[in-house]
Amino acid sequence: MPLIWAPVTPIVGIVIGMTGVSWLSMLPYVVPLSLLGLGLDWYIGSRRAKRANIHQIPPLNEISMTIDEREPHPGKVYQIFLAIFIFNIAISIVESQFHYSFIILVALLVIPFAFCWSVLLKKRKEFGFHLKEHFQLFSTSMKDQFFIYLAAGFFISAINVSDTNELLNSVILQLVNTIGSGVFLILLPLIPLAFAFFGLHPAVTLALVAEALNPDIIGISPHILTVAMLAGAVSAFLVGPYNATIGLMSNITKVSSYKVSNWNLSFTCVYIACVMLYLLFLELLTI
Repeated sequence: MPLIWAPVTPIVGIVIGMTGVSWLSMLPYVVPLSLLGLGLDWYIGSRRAKRANIHQIPPLNEISMTIDEREPHPGKVYQIFLAIFIFNIAISIVESQFHYSFIILVALLVIPFAFCWSVLLKKRKEFGFHLKEHFQLFSTSMKDQFFIYLAAGFFISAINVSDTNELLNSVILQLVNTIGSGVFLILLPLIPLAFAFFGLHPAVTLALVAEALNPDIIGISPHILTVAMLAGAVSAFLVGPYNATIGLMSNITKVSSYKVSNWNLSFTCVYIACVMLYLLFLELLTI
């Protein structure tokens, strides 16, 4: 659920660049959706656990061992939350002061912030060691994502060079004029979700339709449009069998990506329905 608002998430920076809104101004719109998704996950997970009868009380010695193991580390959890909070504040300040792309600002701020935080924790040497190790290994560990985004860039360029984007724009604009901008906005999250099953990354799908989604032309608030695009992208990450998130969980659980996608399907359906109601509510507020 943090994927819908976290500044270090690439899709957040991409969508912000498309719609032109600031990251800080969109938080009141997307954080409620993140909390809603978290609540839905807890509810559905607890119901499944009860049906599977896996709520078993562990032996007393196991409980005491778990508590003993975790007692020395509660401060580290608070450190993580504090670091995230300070980093988000830093991002909002930098964004308001510099008129660069949001993705560039985040990329330039991450390493200096991490270094300053390591100095505060007196872990400067460890930071330098792991940073050096990261730059030595990331080229091989990130090769899949590199080729995915490289292929996506070539694909979008081919669409633009062949003028196919103009055909897509005309089709989308005709659809908006036919069903109305309000109905289209509610259905918009389904577009990246549907194309995820054809192997298209949500960022690619949104980039293809972005030119036709000018908020001033179609009469939609850019903030609400941002919510719809991000919600659709997150839903695609949950069930799209070809994206990196599902692939990572597939490797962890040692099952096929299609099975992982099927596990998330019920949650995604409920979540996308809630997103549609939320978008309708936001539309009614702006009337």
